[in-house]
Amino acid sequence: MAEAAPAAAAPPAKAPKKKSASKPKKTGPSVRDLIVKTVSASKERSGVSLAALKKALSAGGYDVEKNNSRVKLAIKSLVTNGTLVQTKGTGASGSFKLNKKQTPPQRQLCRARRCRCSGVSGRCARVPDR
Repeated sequence: MAEAAPAAAAPPAKAPKKKSASKPKKTGPSVRDLIVKTVSASKERSGVSLAALKKALSAGGYDVEKNNSRVKLAIKSLVTNGTLVQTKGTGASGSFKLNKKQTPPQRQLCRARRCRCSGVSGRCARVPDR
């Protein structure tokens, strides 16, 4: 048992990680712009359904199957912005049409839960409306 233990081999030197080539950014209009353009081109009185919207986007060359969640998020954000109005359904399903009157931005509420000056929750009496 007089065998000499072989010296621990040094671990192979790690090559520095190569940064993968970043994908070039897609050129062209965003999903939101495509949705607004599709809805504005529609002549339907009750608006455009989600299925018809997806058909129109895919006919325009947009890959709806791959970017389905992106389409739904864009629709929801357009509804909360006030750009689109949801005539039927909830969430991203239903029918949508353009909002004829844009709502002005809502007034900011006082950040404090209870105002020290008036004791009223919500709007502060001292802070003027912005």
